[in-house]
Amino acid sequence: MKVLFLSAWYPTERDAMAGLFVQKHAEAVTEQGCDVRVLYSEQTGFGWAKDMYKKWQQLHEEWGMPDIVQMNVLDKNGIIALWFKWRHKIPYIIVEHWSGYLLANFSFRGGWHGWLMKKIAKHASCILPVSQMLEDAMKRCGIKNECWQRIHNVVDDFFYQLISPITILPKGEKFRFLHVSCFDEKAKNIQGMLRAVREVAKERQDFELVLVGTGVDFEQDIAYAQTLDFPKDMLTFTGEQTPHEVAQWMQQSDCFLFFSRYENAPVVLSECLAVGLPIISSNAGGIPEMINHKCGILVPSEDEDALAKALLHMLDRTTIYDIATIRSYGKQYTYASIGRQLSKLNQGLIVSSH
Repeated sequence: MKVLFLSAWYPTERDAMAGLFVQKHAEAVTEQGCDVRVLYSEQTGFGWAKDMYKKWQQLHEEWGMPDIVQMNVLDKNGIIALWFKWRHKIPYIIVEHWSGYLLANFSFRGGWHGWLMKKIAKHASCILPVSQMLEDAMKRCGIKNECWQRIHNVVDDFFYQLISPITILPKGEKFRFLHVSCFDEKAKNIQGMLRAVREVAKERQDFELVLVGTGVDFEQDIAYAQTLDFPKDMLTFTGEQTPHEVAQWMQQSDCFLFFSRYENAPVVLSECLAVGLPIISSNAGGIPEMINHKCGILVPSEDEDALAKALLHMLDRTTIYDIATIRSYGKQYTYASIGRQLSKLNQGLIVSSH
């Protein structure tokens, strides 16, 4: 089975993280024995159309026609997907990851753009959002299709394996909370999380918080943390870490903290489940679909008092979480699981299209 991926993003030497979720889906399908190619362009405007046409001509000469097309995110690549369907009777699916639909004020820009996106969605053989919450949001935006299925993002295999302990900050006797994100304050609400942690620190200091990652508001969040006057050595900002290092931090922590204002289905929470790490998270977006009482605690988004109470609950070990049980929930995010789901769907759509 030949599968063509169309994407607006894909990892490059310049940006190894761009479109990483697309690459992992492509690898998952490849592991199922499919012949996969990826077509994408970093160009914009007419440059994008020219670049995609040139790349497709070259790929067509070398590889021929695909059996099915997978779009990752509903965007202008759908024009190409529509062409494959109308000109060559080749079906296409849309895997949707974008959390923008979840914003209360979201709307398609311009009447023509909205009309085109809805048409592309309508003619897809199936739409696969990564959460039920995202599907509901897309439908509210007027996106219609007869086939909707859920698909998860892929978690790297090494999150399921025991990695040698880190040496940057060895695990001591203190309870270690961990936060990993892109430090986008508008979405991640790190400052709200810090305020809740500071309130708990007024009562007890038998814990630490390690914040992993970097992003647009990284320096701002460090500066804000300094204004809260945390006890010495309670906070550690590591900066950017490799995925392997993130897995190490997770395996050397006691609980993961996540206090986002809006989310879709965060990969970082899937990674925590794969490791077996209990989670305290806001109930934003599709998170309640991922986390139940056996995996951790959910609190209302932006409710700092509720977050502080959850921290104390975890510190007091009021609930004992079973690592094996948490890891069992993480098995649905493996390459094998996602690859099988996509391959089975694709095979059925190819058969029904003939």
